[in-house]
Amino acid sequence: MATGAGTRRDGEGVRGGDKLSRQEFLRLTGVGLAGATLLGGAGCGRGGERGGEQRIVFSHGPDDTGVLEKQIARFNRQHEGGIQVEWRQMPADGTAHFNELLTELQAGGGNIDVMSGDVIWPAQFAANGWIEDLSDRFPESERRRFLQGPIEANTYDGKLYGVPWYTDAGLLYYRKDLLENSGFAGPPKTWNELKEQASKTMADSRIKNGFVFQGANYEGGVVSGLEFIWNAGGDVLDRSDPGRVVIDNPDSVAGLGAYRGLVEDGVSPEGVSIYTGDETDGIFLRGEAIFHREWPYMYGLLSDPATSEVRPGQVGIAKLPVSVEGLTSYTGLGGWNLFINSASEKVDAAWTFIEFLSAPEQQKERALEATRLPAIAELYEDEEILDKVPVIALGSEAIQSSRPRPVSPYYSDMSLEMAEQFNACLKGEVSPQEAVGTLQEQLQNIADQAS
Repeated sequence: MATGAGTRRDGEGVRGGDKLSRQEFLRLTGVGLAGATLLGGAGCGRGGERGGEQRIVFSHGPDDTGVLEKQIARFNRQHEGGIQVEWRQMPADGTAHFNELLTELQAGGGNIDVMSGDVIWPAQFAANGWIEDLSDRFPESERRRFLQGPIEANTYDGKLYGVPWYTDAGLLYYRKDLLENSGFAGPPKTWNELKEQASKTMADSRIKNGFVFQGANYEGGVVSGLEFIWNAGGDVLDRSDPGRVVIDNPDSVAGLGAYRGLVEDGVSPEGVSIYTGDETDGIFLRGEAIFHREWPYMYGLLSDPATSEVRPGQVGIAKLPVSVEGLTSYTGLGGWNLFINSASEKVDAAWTFIEFLSAPEQQKERALEATRLPAIAELYEDEEILDKVPVIALGSEAIQSSRPRPVSPYYSDMSLEMAEQFNACLKGEVSPQEAVGTLQEQLQNIADQAS
């Protein structure tokens, strides 16, 4: 089942520069948003106050689960005669959604009050002054209820600009039945243990792929590369000074060494360098791999005989391995957040809607009926959720250890460079040391030129 908005691999995020550079962003003008879908009453556009009624526009992609439509209708009933919400449907494709929203914001952004957005957008939107600083409305006492990763992703220059709506995280799927047959009691904790388990199980089960993951030159490949760097103790930006690039260090080299080493040792196929989620999912679901790194949505595919030859009972979920036992395991953060357009004239009403949509009751409903992972920590102890949404129960520890990609208003340009170097390293075209050395210079140049 999907865990993102509009596309099932939402966790990979929409890279702000997937099709446009930062310089091209700044040249965008004009308004071209799709028509709004009105729920809970007549009227359209920004509306205005009519008999005490205030209408706000909420932009978000399609939701085929029906949960969002139900929640907006409930909000409108509860606020009849007061605040009423219009849902402006954005494109299902994440890049098209981003570009359309960017066009609106560049043109003044006056036709949207509340917007949803990918986890990698807040810094860029905040740096351009397009979204409201919510720090005073969303105090530390409330932030502590949410998972740390989504809060970090919405924080820029010490201020909080978004409220986590639902989240996503990379998971290690593994064939627990095959590991048990080969004498392994549980999943690996380090990459060396994964190599050992994969090699023996591949031989015992005559399965040709030990570990598949997304390694192509795209945003999913960036997330994979970052996970290897983080899980070796490395990082990309200085957490206390995001303008300083720190990727050129021994830990990052070790992480990318493990990344390439899986291919060199025959645990991962050479083809992993061109794999996206479609390829890796197909391999694992056909029973052709022991281990698979993927977002939570894939667990739902295991239950459908039309999509999977592997059954849920044969599969376990664990945290991603680390380079050296004792290090903290991190997984790439995905998910969706809620922002207030800084051009909105109805900020108080917009905040009332965000409070409703992000509240535990609504997040629980989305978890149960739409399999959207909640961003509120206490819901990972909710018995009904754990009972009815197995992927949350199995992957709870990994989901709660998610980490945002580098939080920078220039992430879009940085991501393009990381995708190229990580992919070249995976192919063996450059060494891990060369990759991080090149990225140190490229990323610092982006940060310096932009400042």
